[in-house]
Amino acid sequence: MKKTLLFCALFAFSYTVAAQNSRILMDEFTELKDTKPHDSEEVWTKLPSTPQFSWGSTDIRYPKLSVPSVSKTTRWQAKAWKGERVNAQAVVWSNTDLKNAVLTVSDLKSGSNLIPASEAEASFVRYVMTDELSKDGKTGCGHRPNKADWDSSMVADILDNVKILDINACTTQPVWVNIWIPQDAKAGKYTGTLTVSGANFKPLRLQLNVEVLNHTLPAPEDWKFHVDFWQNPYSVARYYDVPLWSQEHFDAMRPIMKMLANAGQKVITASIMHKPWAGQTEDHFDSMVAKTKHIDGSWSYDYTVFDKWVEFMMNEIGITKQINCYTLIPWALSFDYIDQATNRVLYVEAKPGSVVYENYWGNFLKDFARHLKTKGWFDITTISMDERKLEDMKEAIKVIKKADPDFKIALAGLYHDEIQADLYDYCVAYGIPFPEAVREERAKSGKISTVYTCCSEPLPNIFTFSPPAEASWTFWHAVAGNYDGFLRWAWNSWTIDPLHDSRFRTWAAGDCYQIYPGPRSSIRWERVVEGIQDAEKIRLLRKEFQEKGQKSKLDKLNKAVSLFVHENLTPENADEMVNNGRKILNSF
Repeated sequence: MKKTLLFCALFAFSYTVAAQNSRILMDEFTELKDTKPHDSEEVWTKLPSTPQFSWGSTDIRYPKLSVPSVSKTTRWQAKAWKGERVNAQAVVWSNTDLKNAVLTVSDLKSGSNLIPASEAEASFVRYVMTDELSKDGKTGCGHRPNKADWDSSMVADILDNVKILDINACTTQPVWVNIWIPQDAKAGKYTGTLTVSGANFKPLRLQLNVEVLNHTLPAPEDWKFHVDFWQNPYSVARYYDVPLWSQEHFDAMRPIMKMLANAGQKVITASIMHKPWAGQTEDHFDSMVAKTKHIDGSWSYDYTVFDKWVEFMMNEIGITKQINCYTLIPWALSFDYIDQATNRVLYVEAKPGSVVYENYWGNFLKDFARHLKTKGWFDITTISMDERKLEDMKEAIKVIKKADPDFKIALAGLYHDEIQADLYDYCVAYGIPFPEAVREERAKSGKISTVYTCCSEPLPNIFTFSPPAEASWTFWHAVAGNYDGFLRWAWNSWTIDPLHDSRFRTWAAGDCYQIYPGPRSSIRWERVVEGIQDAEKIRLLRKEFQEKGQKSKLDKLNKAVSLFVHENLTPENADEMVNNGRKILNSF
């Protein structure tokens, strides 16, 4: 009897865990209906009765309800470094239903050498609702309270985890293939097969050809490019309906944040006050530090949540370079604390430069410095602000330096020569000049200088409607500007229903997040990773050419990089620029 009870208990526990994991990994969904004009049934019925399968382009988001415009191609060819991830996109289309379609990728072989199938991932591309830029086409910013006022449509972006999918008649089904070349792979030309099979049709096959070059990309944790996508743990707790900071919460976040670490992320995003951005996302950021004002006027601070979050990101995810703590200058100058006398959370209104402001933040920062030094994190922590006025920044810097002169400070926003020397991590908005002499001097002193994009830029961008190549173009641009890296404000600030609708009440669709619950990757995120890899490859080749005195190769590479300036980018040519740049990059 005891054994039976034990078995039942273990079974119930296993079932619960499996159910939770199934939700996190699969979370099946049905796409919204696309009401946009598309090819008629008459166009589809003219197709052959057998399903069609061809390689397409990773630069295109193929419409679901129209026959794809592709040159029927059965062989895909690419060049890759050892340690690099490469992407391909194929399309299946048919005028009959295809039941229980399944994707498989074979081993890739080069003589006796092998890239195992386990290093490849084939995904069905799914569709999500998107919208458009502002009516004048000049920005993605601005309130959008009524979705009906915006031209919305279904767009290919989600790389699904589901392994079996019915493909309806008169539809196009894109397929995304990602191959992560092992670092110990032998150079050579490898061949494999992508297959779509199902219950009521013969297997469809395409050939994969990858030439592995004799160059090696380090593991992502060793990449030098400074990647900073802001994480939102609160969004994960809401979507998966788990208690904040519970074990279930961390379990849900683990694969999401690991995906970010696998792209070379360097920074942990921490919030040290309530609503640092006034609730600009579906799930606002709360303070990871509880501040208590006692009856006698003294202060104490509880770092439990802050420590759990940082330790999780460092020890389990592997992001260890930097902790950016937001913010001393929020959008609304209202600061939270627990009032012991009333046992309530209260708020103090205080402007930078006021005595109240200095007392509130000065007391905290002194204790925060002490705590960070105890944990061994002080040297990698910055007190961070974004898009704040110069005069407010000057006042905040005074308070920070008075609390501890060795505190590092970060700012994302406009360029201010008056304070740049005080900033360890300075990220300027796309299109804002950053004096080259200043940037060089900052590099010599070990400071970080990066660039960011947000809703402001119509291009380049990574909205769900943006041309996919713009995601890669942005990183070539960062290298062309001699920046150390790139910042983006939102990694996973999911909308209310992110698997169906990427639109948001304030920004252009997709601005709030790069990947989907599951976690599921996206077309744009894979193109971001390509751009980060390109930045690393450029750095490594420059180093090699300089050390070997190969001036002609260095000049050729630098000339290719120098083309990636805003003046050369149009709404139509990001793919051409990136493909040409990558062709040169892989020619060495």
